[in-house]
Amino acid sequence: MLGAMQDFELRVPRVIEHAEREYGSREIISRWADGSETVTDWAGIARDSRKLAQALERRGIRKGDRVATLAMNHSRHLVAWHGTIGMGGIVHTINPRLFEDQLAYIGNHAEDRVLIYDRMFQPIVDKLKPQWKTIEHYIVFDGDGPDSFEAVIGAEDGNYTWVEGDEREPCMLCYTSGTTGNPKGVLYTHRSSMIHAMAELQPAVFDLSTQSVVLPVVPMFHAVGWGLPFAAPMAGVKLVMSAVNDGKTLCDLMNRERVTHTAGVPTVWFAMFQHMDATGEAPQHLKVVTIGGSAAPRAMIERIMKMGARVNHAWGMTETSPIGTMGAPTHDWDELSFEQKVEKTVFQGRAPFGVELRTVDEDGTILPRDGISSGRLQIRGPWIIKQYFQDANGPCLTADGWFDTGDVAVLHPDGIMQITDRAKDVIKSGGEWISSVELENAAVGCPGVAEAAAIGIYHPKWDERPLLLVVRKPGSDVTAMQVQQHLATQVAKWWLPDEIRFVESLPHTATGKLLKTALREQYRDFRFAAAG
Repeated sequence: MLGAMQDFELRVPRVIEHAEREYGSREIISRWADGSETVTDWAGIARDSRKLAQALERRGIRKGDRVATLAMNHSRHLVAWHGTIGMGGIVHTINPRLFEDQLAYIGNHAEDRVLIYDRMFQPIVDKLKPQWKTIEHYIVFDGDGPDSFEAVIGAEDGNYTWVEGDEREPCMLCYTSGTTGNPKGVLYTHRSSMIHAMAELQPAVFDLSTQSVVLPVVPMFHAVGWGLPFAAPMAGVKLVMSAVNDGKTLCDLMNRERVTHTAGVPTVWFAMFQHMDATGEAPQHLKVVTIGGSAAPRAMIERIMKMGARVNHAWGMTETSPIGTMGAPTHDWDELSFEQKVEKTVFQGRAPFGVELRTVDEDGTILPRDGISSGRLQIRGPWIIKQYFQDANGPCLTADGWFDTGDVAVLHPDGIMQITDRAKDVIKSGGEWISSVELENAAVGCPGVAEAAAIGIYHPKWDERPLLLVVRKPGSDVTAMQVQQHLATQVAKWWLPDEIRFVESLPHTATGKLLKTALREQYRDFRFAAAG
């Protein structure tokens, strides 16, 4: 017997229609790279999205074609997403921080037909134009003349009906640089994106409502902008977007616009703390701070919580749309001490409804959720990857349908997940594992330490031992002995690094994570003095 309920496809354009109809006057503020600002609202985003859909069709773009963006966070970028998806196209967000050969590769692999970009990335476009073989049209978000975004959509009337189709059709493409070799494409569907966005609204995830004022620091080109460009119109939030993310700019915007929610990687908060320490200023209205991309140090979590904000410690990846877990308050939150709350927040939280987690050992045996057993983290659900885009290898899942994340984790009895390392970054000493993530985060808690990276170095007796590379805060003269003494109060004695070296800077990936591959290569011939 069939159900007696109405049915329609879960497609992204329904979200922008909803925002236009229910929250049309809710503001969207954009701070541009040159310091200027523009203001629109959800009705304006919907209107301009329909105009862009018309303009793309006028240029011969059809359902299934890829439209690339090379841009920071602003309202026109939001229009590019919803306009492209609304006419049946696929948005391909390009990360400008990738290497040139990677940028050339993904543009060609995706077979992009249009590129819409910020003027600040003109040097990249000029350099790569000869290498991109399929791009026919170049449009500048903040340019002048006939190829400017405003001119392109200004020629249209906006009288447009969104393209319909199956909810399992693709709507978006992101490439991940977290793999060896060429970046791999992750192709999201309308259905997966809508279910993921609905999950994000939950109080236990982003906790979004029409009362929320959201400043997403995470770039829209990084892992679907953590899904916020879809969840925001669904809830009718006020959006504050900035193309530059220095501490002063963000702090000023947060206070002026009374920002309640923000989301970004830990490095954003390192910069914010520097601004706060130098000026005495601080964001005044934050209620929820979501941190992901890499593990947030305990000291960072403590400081934000002392500012009166809830810290959502998130875990996910491009392949998971990206939300995998979120560290929301537990049922007994009001009964916990501050230290107990920090202890729970340091971990990466629980899986929201829609995804399932498990850990397995090297033989594939499922491990117990006992808070002790550490193994490879695997995930499945309706917004988790099944197969990389145009990949001849076929599905990237285990035989029983799970995606191996490459992370090493512990699952606790209460459902909380704790990332202990990347499988390739774990330090194996005397047959036991040392978590480089925990060692780094403990080091950052030492006064005077700005950033730290731990890598495994060959040792004739123990196989590997930790080398800790430390960047001092400006003006700090913290010593190796002081860092060791601090670590001795935070981690097991046998975890303590065999040597601490101070460096001017550390290499990072295009998404702000520590680039351990470069560090391991740089120090591959290094030997501890005591080990010969």
